[in-house]
Amino acid sequence: MSRQRRRKLIEVPSTPHMGQPGAGPLLDVDGVRTSFDTARGRVKAVDGVTFRLERGKTLGIVGESGSGKSVLSRTIMGLLPSTATREGTVRFEGRDISDLSAEGYRDLYGTEMSMVFQDPMTSLNPVLRIGRQITESLRYHLDMDKREANETALALLDAVKIPEPAKRIRSYPHELSGGMRQRVVIAVALACGPKLLFADEPTTALDVTVQAQILDLLAEQQRERFMAMILITHDLGVVAGRADEIAVMYAGRIVEKAPTNVLFSDTRMPYTEALMKAIPKVSQPSHTRLDAIGGRPPDLINPPAGCAFSPRCPYAQERCRAEPPPLSESTRVAGHYFACFYPLGHDRPADTSPVTPEPTSGGAR
Repeated sequence: MSRQRRRKLIEVPSTPHMGQPGAGPLLDVDGVRTSFDTARGRVKAVDGVTFRLERGKTLGIVGESGSGKSVLSRTIMGLLPSTATREGTVRFEGRDISDLSAEGYRDLYGTEMSMVFQDPMTSLNPVLRIGRQITESLRYHLDMDKREANETALALLDAVKIPEPAKRIRSYPHELSGGMRQRVVIAVALACGPKLLFADEPTTALDVTVQAQILDLLAEQQRERFMAMILITHDLGVVAGRADEIAVMYAGRIVEKAPTNVLFSDTRMPYTEALMKAIPKVSQPSHTRLDAIGGRPPDLINPPAGCAFSPRCPYAQERCRAEPPPLSESTRVAGHYFACFYPLGHDRPADTSPVTPEPTSGGAR
């Protein structure tokens, strides 16, 4: 990288050096399956997920704990343990990255894709100063010298709105508040200008005010960098005004996917409806009980024979317990997919036909 290009990063850290418009989807995930062998048997954590993500767009992935959201993101990034088995195809900018070596993935981290993890205390090295943790990737990926890397780190801390960056850059993680630590994690993730950012429950354990600040910060940085983002959460309220499209996961599968406004205005999957009912509402009186989803998530070693949600679904019928519904496209709204034989608003079989949700360059799923 030229000295002039590196200088631009120092002066304007929020300007993308790689996230530019291009032809085709940025990320193309086709039929991905991830499983783990355990003493009890094989756990199918991700079971046939297909989607694509365009440049500069945000996809929200929503579901309960154990639905496969985080495993899916780690599968895409190649952050799986050796005990995992992966199938399917992942393409990044048209390049198949499904079978990259650890070294091959390492070249993608930071400059092409990056991740903001749930807990900043487990993401940051407790014995290294903040500055060292930001400059490390800058020197490795962008070939900056020590002075340039330090200047860029200061600019990044300022960009993520950390007060007194010159002082904080010499701090250790334990000397910062939870919200400030999460901002540092975001600065580390954005340091090399990735084209794709995974934000895996980025506001966990933060109070409501700080949550909003972190989400606003991510949105601001995304716009300025023309960066695509996958926002992973269990709360539909978090992605309501922040995602272009939402995919709802249950038992390792996508059970509903649609543009955000369509998902909220024309919900078809009972599980999505249950998640929406669990969202606290400002209009409700104080101490109002939330509508919890009855029952438990399915055992992914021995899942139900039919629809995985049928044991908890108030609308389930015999067919639901006998065969799994395919992910089908609605005849009412293009781009709205759901996996339900009897969708909301209907007392008869769904007026849908099974299709491949968004055909990929790798062919039919």
